Amino acid sequence: QLHLVESGGGFVQPGGSLRLSCAASGFNLDYYSIAWFRQAPGKEREVVSYISNGGDITNFADSVKGRFTISSDNAHNTVYMQMNSLKPEDTGVYYCAAGILTGGSSWYSLLDDMDYWGKGTLVTVSS
Repeated sequence: QLHLVESGGGFVQPGGSLRLSCAASGFNLDYYSIAWFRQAPGKEREVVSYISNGGDITNFADSVKGRFTISSDNAHNTVYMQMNSLKPEDTGVYYCAAGILTGGSSWYSLLDDMDYWGKGTLVTVSS
């Protein structure tokens, strides 16, 4: 069975840090790009970060640049997203997703292009 499992969410104060993990089972991340998405209550799901299957290309939403990083550990079939200097507006359910992307994909089409999705992990940033 092919699936992704997120972990590492929780409750933190503004300025705090969390590291989210995305563990893949049933397929090899050597062949799949990974993206993190988040969805706040009442808002549309948005892409947060991306890493290519080779790990050499990454990208981030403008709202998290300089605060978040993404990395892959293909030996353990896991992708991580380190989140620093967290703000209340970072609150939401965070999802990882995997896809075999082509040249026709872009940052703006990732939401529709991913093939496998995790169930999400909740991140709450509040005083």
